[in-house]
Amino acid sequence: MKYLPIIIILVLILAVVLAVYLGVTYLRNKTREFSQALFGTSDISRAAEQMKQEYSATPKSVSAMTSLLLPKIIMDFPDFQYDEMKERAENILTSFLRAVTERRPSLLQDGSKELRDQLENHIQMLSAQELQEHFHQIRIHRTEISQYKKTEGRCRITFQSALECYHYKTKDGDPSNTVQEGSREYKYQTKYNIDLIYIQDRNLVENETDNAIGLNCPNCGAPISALGAKICDYCGTPVIEINIHAWAFSNIDEVS
Repeated sequence: MKYLPIIIILVLILAVVLAVYLGVTYLRNKTREFSQALFGTSDISRAAEQMKQEYSATPKSVSAMTSLLLPKIIMDFPDFQYDEMKERAENILTSFLRAVTERRPSLLQDGSKELRDQLENHIQMLSAQELQEHFHQIRIHRTEISQYKKTEGRCRITFQSALECYHYKTKDGDPSNTVQEGSREYKYQTKYNIDLIYIQDRNLVENETDNAIGLNCPNCGAPISALGAKICDYCGTPVIEINIHAWAFSNIDEVS
């Protein structure tokens, strides 16, 4: 009888071990069944590889508000050319990323001084970290207007683009060129916001950040309250914009 407590403890330990084993086996089988149903294979590592491949091939969804916001923009700016601005937004995004890859700010094809400063600061930050950032085989899947904001004296239209590329970072001076972040094997799916700012006089705001200069009526001196207005609300005098380029791209941000 003196061995009875020890036998009971051993039996309990054995029961616990058996329960754990059965639980692990059950979970493993269920995981394999789930993997088989979802990916057509019970090999977990192969299923994980397929998940990576599917993720790398699936474009991000964008906030598509064009159909709702474009009529409002056209009402405020009858001369606004959506197709042209959309194409410019895509071109400036790709040129921005190529400029980062080659560390050449001059590759940026368009944009305000603010955007060029953003690009130069990004390149300088990478240099300070002794990193080289790479964007290769850039492809834009879709671009839509996602936001339209008006405040006194300024107007902002935000385009959002779904983009894929090979994106990775390497260390400066590393002879093996080892990837520090990202992947050379899998495409990177992401999206970017590209901000377009309405500027009444580009020269006057060249050193300003995200500002626009208001106009006054040349006849009565009253302020022009509506952005893009062609006629004074007070006296009816036609108003001619004093700028050559009313729109400028001012900011590019990756969206998580």
